[in-house]
Amino acid sequence: MSGPPQEVTRSLGHVVVTGGAGFLGHQIVSLINDRKAASKITVLDLKPAPNPVPGVEYTFGDITDYDAMLALFQKIKPDAVIHTASPNAHVKIDALMYKVNVEGTKTLVRVAQETGVKAFVYTSSASIIHDTRSNLICADESYPIIMGKDQPQYYTTTKAQAELHVLAANRAASHPNFLTAAIRPSAMFGPGDVQLLPPMLASYYRGQAKFQLGDNENLFDYTEITNIAHAHHLALAALLATHERASNGLAVPLEHERVDGEAFLITNDQPVYFFDFARRCWAEMGDQTDPVSAWALSRDLSLFIAWMLEWIFWILRKGEPTLTQQRVTYACVARYFNIDKAKRRLGYRPIVSLEDGIRRGVRDALYRGAIAGQPQEYKGNAEILKTGVPGAKVRQ
Repeated sequence: MSGPPQEVTRSLGHVVVTGGAGFLGHQIVSLINDRKAASKITVLDLKPAPNPVPGVEYTFGDITDYDAMLALFQKIKPDAVIHTASPNAHVKIDALMYKVNVEGTKTLVRVAQETGVKAFVYTSSASIIHDTRSNLICADESYPIIMGKDQPQYYTTTKAQAELHVLAANRAASHPNFLTAAIRPSAMFGPGDVQLLPPMLASYYRGQAKFQLGDNENLFDYTEITNIAHAHHLALAALLATHERASNGLAVPLEHERVDGEAFLITNDQPVYFFDFARRCWAEMGDQTDPVSAWALSRDLSLFIAWMLEWIFWILRKGEPTLTQQRVTYACVARYFNIDKAKRRLGYRPIVSLEDGIRRGVRDALYRGAIAGQPQEYKGNAEILKTGVPGAKVRQ
């Protein structure tokens, strides 16, 4: 279930969703389709969708190819674009990351402007205001974007560069009726997840639920994927409403109300201690470990162990160990956000709670067989989606 539309009733017209076969893109397409909020939805992706949404048109294309994109947009004439397409954050090929995230976004913006697209919503990341090392405490959109040498994650730098370009295109002198906005989700998880839940859940099958890195006093914001899709819908509806008012000569939102040209942090609005989230996930898998009995390794000791493992793996040419200094730091840093701006201007409220999101996400990962080491009888077992794992402690 995608949840109630929360007063989002305006038709979006013909919407193109780039990356619509991916984790977030598929959720956006499903939600808008379920709400009957668009006259037509076209998915633009490089690969086929594992589970195509009935009634949605799927097309293939390279967003970095200007001529191909121009021809496509001239043919289908979309009213709006939601741009989610991006390589996996763990891809180590910087040239590919830049080509898709930066050049591809610039190409789409140019084509959208030239073909009369009214509104463009870009999927950015909450990570663009984080250096991956420092604590972020109730951070909001006023925090500076961190790129280049100060940003250890090149993926994040490219997301920031793309966001800046998208927002700069809002009401540009050459195309004053073209409106844009950016959504910055934090730590996406949920059904279809391939990056966050599967490795976290795999650690349970490796016996690591008995260990804790750091003192677990660091609050962290996770965001269920349906909520992020909902935020995209709200942003696009707001842009189109503003476009319509401007086109009719009516007053547009005041500076403190506007959505166009703005970025919005999106979370579940339920910050949780880092290892408490992991334990809730493990409990949904049947883990009975008492947190009090967990072996808490200090941050410094964990970093030292990770450093030694990285050296050993490098010497033996074994690739990357499960425990790295980067992962230790990530597990010990506080990172949560103030989403008042999204609440005020978008009318955003989460429609799926953290507990429900964990239940749905963990069961879905088990059903898909996405977790290394999981019992094979869970894969493809529809009962897992309904009742979960025997012994699970998360509420039904």
